[in-house]
Amino acid sequence: MRIGIIIETKEAEKAWNAFRFANACVERGLYVKVFLMGEAVECDQVNHEQYNVPKEMEKFIEAKGILFACGTCIQSRKLENQTICPISTMNDCVDILEWADKMVTF
Repeated sequence: MRIGIIIETKEAEKAWNAFRFANACVERGLYVKVFLMGEAVECDQVNHEQYNVPKEMEKFIEAKGILFACGTCIQSRKLENQTICPISTMNDCVDILEWADKMVTF
């Protein structure tokens, strides 16, 4: 099964749970693509003692999960040189929607 996930928050607990969910899907052998939009493009910079979002993101990437980030959202925050994933477009997000059997948003 193919799972598409859109994450729109950098709120520590929600973003952490979103990536935990993505990792659980990958661990079950599902194909997963995540698209970061809005403030979620800053997830790799979330610093929280209880909810380690960057660690869950790294785990997802190491497990061969595919991660995209909205280029417009990255550019508006001047993060072009700091992102851990490819700068993508809304067309990439639509491609994920067409590819996925199921979509989830956080």
